[in-house]
Formats: sequence, C-alpha cells, structure tokens
Amino acid sequence: MINVLIIEDEAKSARELANMIGHIDRDIQILATLDSIEQALNWFAENEQPDLIFSDIQLADGLCFDIYNQIDIKSPVIFCTAFDEYLINAFDTNAVSYLLKPITRNQVERALDKFYSLKSAFETLQERQKLTGLLQQIKHQYKTALLVYQKEKIIPVQVKDIAFFYLDKTIVNITTLNGQRYYLSGKLEELNKVLDPTVFFRANRQFLINRAAVANAERFFARKLVIKLTVKTPEDIVVSKAKAAEFLHWLEGA
Repeated sequence: MINVLIIEDEAKSARELANMIGHIDRDIQILATLDSIEQALNWFAENEQPDLIFSDIQLADGLCFDIYNQIDIKSPVIFCTAFDEYLINAFDTNAVSYLLKPITRNQVERALDKFYSLKSAFETLQERQKLTGLLQQIKHQYKTALLVYQKEKIIPVQVKDIAFFYLDKTIVNITTLNGQRYYLSGKLEELNKVLDPTVFFRANRQFLINRAAVANAERFFARKLVIKLTVKTPEDIVVSKAKAAEFLHWLEGA
C-alpha cells in the first residue's frame, strides 16, 4: 500500500486528481487532501510523512515551497501546477516529476511509473547499504590486535602483521611477517573465532595462516596441497583434499 498526500487548494482539481490516482493504482491510499501551507504544516506536525506527495505550487496562502523550507520533507514530490516558472525551485526539493495543468491520466501514469522506478532503485540501494553496514559491523568485531606476554611486558601485536599461528601441543606460536616470534596460551579454535576469515585460514590442526603470507601452493599426493609461506614454518603446511577447494577459493579472495 502506497500512502499519498495531496496538497491542492482547488477542490475540484483535488477530487479529479484523487479519482485519477485511484483508477490508475488501487494500492494507493489517499491519506488527506490539504489546501494551504498552514494546514500542511499542522498535518506534518501530527502525522508520519507519506510515501509520496502530489503538490500544487500556488496555494491560497502562498507557495508550497514555504512548507518544504520549514519542514525536512523526505517524501518524494510530484508537483502539479499551471505555471512552468517554478520548475527550478521544484527540483531543489525531492521532486520526482513536474506536471503542467490541465493534468491528464497519461501524465499521472508516467509520473507514478517514474516514482516506482526510483523507489525500487532506492530500496535496492538501501538494502545494499544495510548489508554493507552489517558486514562492516561484523568485520569490526574481529580482533585487530592480540596481547602477548614477555616476562613483565605486555606487547600488542597487530593481527595484520601476523604471518601464521602454529599450535605446538598447548602453546600457540605466533610468527609475524617480518619473522618476529611470540607465544600465546590457548587454542587455535578460539583464535579462529575472533580473526577475520577473509584474512586468516585454518589450514589444518596446527596452522592458521594469513593470506598476505602465502607465497604459493603446490599439488601434493592424494589431491592435497602444500602451502609455502614467505616466512619459515616449523613444518610443512598440508591442506587436506577435503579443504583444498575451500583454500583456493579463499586464496583468490572469493
């Protein structure tokens, strides 16, 4: 259901426009017909903004632009007027179309088609923006630094600088891209949950590796892969046949 507000000071024109809109699209509901700036300001103060506004420009108590100057109108507007001199002013607002009187059904249909097209494109953009925002929020939840302890010192290690994590029994060894080494107590499973999966890949039980550190991958027997990093590793990094395709998909950033 599309909620439409009509701002028109000529009662006959308002009725004709409302009937025309109703015949074109039965899913449109006319919320109200207002005939002055004062009435419009009072209406907006008490109601939510409509999905669309059909607005005459010259009203009984002034130009409709006084409404839009006083209230932050988010609704798109289809202007209906007998004068073309206000065209520039109209498109300083949320104008979708500018219809010159006498208004025909064909004009209104074209204006509504334009509104629906813009509405669809805007909603698609909004959904994309929401999704992007959500993904960014999720991404921001991942660790950007880890605290490691060296005797009395607490050292923040930037996650982006870590080449790989290696599990040696119960100790996690950290090696950075420039070859520095640190140690953490804990499990790779816990680290895997707090690190960005687009950056780090759980190659096997021992290794969690950074894409930035991958030099190449070689085919191994039984369709496994051996991963070579830009820094030396305690042992070969072998990716199983079951995870080989997933690794390659991750490596290309897909």
